[in-house]
Amino acid sequence: MKRQPIGVFDSGLGGLTAVRELERLMPNEDIIYFGDTGRVPYGTRAPDTIVRYTRQDIHFLRGFDVKALVVACGTASSVALPRIAGDYDLPILGVVSAAASAAVAQTKNGKIGILGTAATIGSGAFSRAIEAEFPSAKLTSIPCPLFVPLVENGRISPSDPVLRLVVEEYLTPMKEAGVDTLILGCTHYPIIAEAIGEFMGDQVSLINPAREAILTLHHLSSLPKNQDGSGSCRFFVSDDPALFSKNASLFLGREVSEAVEQITLEEIG
Repeated sequence: MKRQPIGVFDSGLGGLTAVRELERLMPNEDIIYFGDTGRVPYGTRAPDTIVRYTRQDIHFLRGFDVKALVVACGTASSVALPRIAGDYDLPILGVVSAAASAAVAQTKNGKIGILGTAATIGSGAFSRAIEAEFPSAKLTSIPCPLFVPLVENGRISPSDPVLRLVVEEYLTPMKEAGVDTLILGCTHYPIIAEAIGEFMGDQVSLINPAREAILTLHHLSSLPKNQDGSGSCRFFVSDDPALFSKNASLFLGREVSEAVEQITLEEIG
């Protein structure tokens, strides 16, 4: 039987947290990753632009005959996926619904926080998904536009003074609201989970949407699984491959030994 890969895409490097979970939970699977680093971040774009970029990313990955797609981008999952998911004939999983279910299962006081890009928070996707399962939940949503560029530039240490200052500014309202569960609604944010956790305290559960999405994919009974051999991974970016390779290990938890291939925006679709 022909081996079909799983496609994963994000606006930058954050989606590599989903690849990390895929390699851990489904080590026999081949993966094609596309990071649209030439257009990062998506979170500051208009909704129609995000939809267009998402369609182009899907078009590019479908060229590899993928059997499933993971939209490892909180913005694309929140803004674009509800509008386009029904247009494709293969499983496409975003990072919203699984994370919302995990947050509902984790919370003890019903106070759930949501962090995300401006577009993700503006879409209300996480809020709707939570309220569909837990109508009486008390939600606090905060856009965090500076987190992505900080992570993309390697400013991830909990002791980094700039990161600490930004975390305090964004998360003080979360602490004041008394949330006991916090959704890291962008796949970049788990990279700074230590800094976020230190500020919020041990009593607050942090939800990693990428991990929850891959768990859902792992348990998807309709998805044919590769049972033999070790999986492989190919990386594509729309900007500088060297910069991607330099920072990718922060997200993957391993060095990138594979070649990183650069493509043009015309090749995306």
